[in-house]
Amino acid sequence: MKSCCIGEASFACLEGCFRQPPICFPEQHASNLRSTSSSACRRDFAAKTASTFFPNIQFTNHESLPSLQESFIEFNQAYPEYSQTNKADQIRAEEYYHLSISNHVCLDYIGVGLLSHHQLQIRESCLNSTTSTSSQPPVSPPRNLDLPFFSISYKSVNLKLQLLHGSHASGLEQAIKKKIMSFLNISENDYSMVFTANRTSAFKLLAESYPFQANQKLLTVYDYESEAIETMLESSQKRGGKVMSAEFSWPRLRIQSAKLRKMLVSKRKKKMGGLFVFPIQSRVTGARYPYLWMSVAQENGWHVLLDACALGPKDMDTFALSIFRPDFLICSFYKIFGENPSGLGCLFVKKSTVPILEASKSTGIVSIHPERKLFKLPSESSGTDADHERKSGVVQHEDDLDTSSSFSGPISIQMAQSGISERGEASERHEKEMNIKQKGIETSGNEEAEKSKNSEKTGNARVSEYGSLEIECRGLDHVDSLGLIHISNRTRCLINWLVNALMKLQHPNTEKGAAMVRIYGPKIKFDRGAAIAFNLYDWKGEKVEPILIQKLADRNNISLSYGFLHHIWFSDKYTEKKEKVLEKRAFEAKEAGGNKTREKADMGITVVTAALGFLTNFEDIYRLWAFVAQFLDADFVEKERWRYTALNQKMIEV
Repeated sequence: MKSCCIGEASFACLEGCFRQPPICFPEQHASNLRSTSSSACRRDFAAKTASTFFPNIQFTNHESLPSLQESFIEFNQAYPEYSQTNKADQIRAEEYYHLSISNHVCLDYIGVGLLSHHQLQIRESCLNSTTSTSSQPPVSPPRNLDLPFFSISYKSVNLKLQLLHGSHASGLEQAIKKKIMSFLNISENDYSMVFTANRTSAFKLLAESYPFQANQKLLTVYDYESEAIETMLESSQKRGGKVMSAEFSWPRLRIQSAKLRKMLVSKRKKKMGGLFVFPIQSRVTGARYPYLWMSVAQENGWHVLLDACALGPKDMDTFALSIFRPDFLICSFYKIFGENPSGLGCLFVKKSTVPILEASKSTGIVSIHPERKLFKLPSESSGTDADHERKSGVVQHEDDLDTSSSFSGPISIQMAQSGISERGEASERHEKEMNIKQKGIETSGNEEAEKSKNSEKTGNARVSEYGSLEIECRGLDHVDSLGLIHISNRTRCLINWLVNALMKLQHPNTEKGAAMVRIYGPKIKFDRGAAIAFNLYDWKGEKVEPILIQKLADRNNISLSYGFLHHIWFSDKYTEKKEKVLEKRAFEAKEAGGNKTREKADMGITVVTAALGFLTNFEDIYRLWAFVAQFLDADFVEKERWRYTALNQKMIEV
């Protein structure tokens, strides 16, 4: 059934509504833009969540939690729309069965991959059959091959010229590019695109090419620390950029609107100019920000970079791209959900904006070529190609590979969650090492073009020999088959149930019942993102280290992340809270324009983060809740540490 909400500028609500309709500024009344039914829908949802699940109940013992079955029955009764999303459960069972086999709860990144785990199995079957040394003839690959393969090579090129003129790309690369642009609802007539090594590379590329000498200001809107953003800030400062950041009000971490507007709007008649980096949603707290901040920036002469990495599946369908038309857009796509999620980044530049970029010898741009040795005859095989393929395409992070040569892997790209110390952003962890490796790559334009031509010929030869090559991106196809409404309903119900359930955990035998869980950012809210940031406190009120929680969760087959919240603003009302809440973290930072380093102090909060995707199910969030509830036992952490050592596993200092 089609939704009455469909359309870029529609704000109406229906059965579940959109995940993120365009939001007005705090100064404007929501009633001016939203229909009465939409506002009522949001109020009813929040009230239903708060009153239906565990009303007037606080859990002080992990053994007193209701069972998974009891909780799921109650969940379905409160959220009947959730049952309409059972197709996602079928997809998970058929295409991502490794999650059930490994009993793995994957909550460490947001997004959707191009490749499903089932396709990986087909791939390995093909490789095993073609590298066999038996006397039997090799198994012929299916004519309608489910997954094409590719090789990636780094190239040192001028980003501006690459965007203006491009280079000879393989047919496979063109097909992948079209698939991604179609998925993101981006027109090739309006935007040019380059593939990058990862998310961090995309931000750095832009920082190295943006004209900061003419437009000095760089204004970002992030309530958490991201290595990608830090790399961009460092590069821009070296080139004369003046860095600024939005601030977020304690305790809900909403944007300080007055301060942000003051930084964006010029009192002079002359427009300010600069680069405004806007993420729409926090990848750590799940807070969503008004789209119209982009309009304010554009009206005051700013170029806008839209960070779409935190958007969930199909969220770009609700983004009014034709209205806001950002100058730049960055997204990252990663591999299989529940597996090693290293992958690729994408940098989009509006064609009318390309001329303002400055020429620079950029690193981080990659080419995609058809894999040359997909189907080898037994006599050609060394018996190690399949093993190498598994390492480079599945197990190893892209940054761990020797970038002086190409590496290969299945076409698989996935959006990531928080960029702080997590597998979903593993490609950012070793960015410095990767950049050092990339500096050694000096490939001329002619050599690169020749490589592309050779790859194209190889790919064409293979296609003619084995039949027509069709690119089937099952991960994206699964999202399309579910649709925006069902995906939004599913994640909305799950994340709000989780928030409510976590807030019901309180330590026993304490005055007024001390809450064990502190949630940062939005709590129960209709249009919150499907990510949550929280901390746990023991019965004495002392904070449990997030990295320890992550390690213990991992031992329970639950993948979590941890991040660092910063740029937090405290009003006079919360001045006393400031010293108790904020942590001082010292680190070394390079001084702008030089190689010297100095120690800086950053104030913020280290938090545990969890992110829900369209394949997350109720059992996943229940298991997280049950795991967190164990911290109600004062001896839990000590017992786990002892058990960890007793199993002869290496003890990790935290």
